[in-house]
Amino acid sequence: MQEQEQQPPLKAVLEAILFVADGPVPVAVLAEIAGAGQEAVEAALQELAAECRGRGVRLLRHGQAAQMATAPETSAYIERFMGLSHPDRLSRAALETLAIIAYKQPVTRAEIEAIRGVGCERALASLKERGLVTEVGRAQRPGRPYLYGTTFRFLEHFGLERPEDLPPLAELASPGQDWYPRQGQGAEP
Repeated sequence: MQEQEQQPPLKAVLEAILFVADGPVPVAVLAEIAGAGQEAVEAALQELAAECRGRGVRLLRHGQAAQMATAPETSAYIERFMGLSHPDRLSRAALETLAIIAYKQPVTRAEIEAIRGVGCERALASLKERGLVTEVGRAQRPGRPYLYGTTFRFLEHFGLERPEDLPPLAELASPGQDWYPRQGQGAEP
């Protein structure tokens, strides 16, 4: 009599795939490989993300993709284990540029410069080199400028599971102070 092979739980299959993957894996690919519907995969990923909180690994989500990564609070230990030196800190200009991209994405370089009031070419180059931002498309207007957005590396670096986990701007801004012009409006004089 042939013994029937028992299928592992969907959550276990997804965790194993994400564990060995080199980068983000689209939900559609996970569903196809696991032989499950995308809704079931989404539900299992949500459960897996909840189980990972407070552990040494996290499940990161960006759009329709998922990735396993180490928890940011363990980074010093991982760097020590791997013999890595502490990476250079971001400049103030790079941090400002990164904040604008994180909250306004997708955003063009001209929009970033309008908000900051100065050029951002060097800051953008630094952020792209570090893998924190990337070109995510082109704007549908004359010149078709590049649109910039954050990456999985950004989420990993700042300990976020998804871009929506950024704190609301209202919590960060001083009362009565708007630190950036709204879409379609200019900065107030």
